[in-house]
Order: sequence, then C-alpha cells, then structure tokens
Amino acid sequence: MALASEKSSHQLVVEKKTALNDAELGQLVTATEDAIRDGIGFNWLTPPLPETLESYWRGALMVPTRSLFIAKLDNVIAGAIQLVRPSKAKETSAFAATIEAHFVAPWARGHGLALQLLDAAEREAAKEGFSVINLSVRETQERALTIYRDHGYIEWGIMPYYEYVNASMVSGHFLYKKLEPISNLI
Repeated sequence: MALASEKSSHQLVVEKKTALNDAELGQLVTATEDAIRDGIGFNWLTPPLPETLESYWRGALMVPTRSLFIAKLDNVIAGAIQLVRPSKAKETSAFAATIEAHFVAPWARGHGLALQLLDAAEREAAKEGFSVINLSVRETQERALTIYRDHGYIEWGIMPYYEYVNASMVSGHFLYKKLEPISNLI
C-alpha cells in the first residue's frame, strides 16, 4: 500500500514495509538519528551507533505483531510509525492495537507526513478489526500531543514518572482513539 500526494511541489509517500533494502535502511537510520537529536527519543538521549539503529529497525520488521509504515519526502525516508498488535496471550485486550515509534525527522516536518503516517496505521488497524488504538507520548513532545488530540485521541491519564531526560523526570501522556473497524462498515 502506498499513498502519494503533492503538496507544495514535494512528493509525499507513505507505505507499509515488510523489508528494507540497504539504502532504505540507511535513510531510516539517518532520519531516526535526526529525530533523536531533536528530542524525539526512542528512549535514547543521543543517537546510538548506526549499527544499533539498523538492528532496531530490522528487528521491528521481524516481529509478526508489528507493522512498519515509512514516510518519504521527495523519495527520501523521513519518518515512520509502528502499529503493534496485542500478543495472542492477551485475549481480553485483543480489540486494541498500539502506536509506537511515530516520528518525522525535523527537516521533513510541516508537510503533513505525521498525519499521513497516523492515518495509514489507523486504516490498517480498522481493516484488521481493531476498535481502539492506544499510545503514549512524553509531555515534552508538545507537537505530537497536539496532533493526536486534534486527530480524535482522548487523553485518559498522565504518568508523572514516565521518562528520565536530561536529569529531570518527564511526565507521559496516555491517549486512546475509538475506531470503527472497517469490517463493521462493510
């Protein structure tokens, strides 16, 4: 699945990936490093070695309960999002998926890629019959919080001891969105 649109003469594409070639992996690692330097995190304060990020992204592709969507700006990977399904052992919460590792590199912001990634993950979740998407984000990511709230996510709680960043405890916000599964609409 690939989505493309023209906005301000830039080519925007969001696609689900089941494999990454070496060039794509390198671009995703670079975008991730840029996002970490800008404070997005991925639970790192500074970018780890490129080999560590390569292993992280390869690992994400190997986990059967994860789907990776990437965003490209002018044919360069600029961001990603992961849709995470519950394990089979979580029978009572099988209705809910989770969003993780949602980011757009600083150099690619302002083109709508974050929303396109979010829409792609939501469509996939609805197509698979999930009725809820959960996510969490730290308080310092104000733009992300605004995007989620504006996109219909409801905040249900704040955890004051979410992450330790730059010698300070940072709160985390927990949000959910009720979906209408596509299977219920057909």
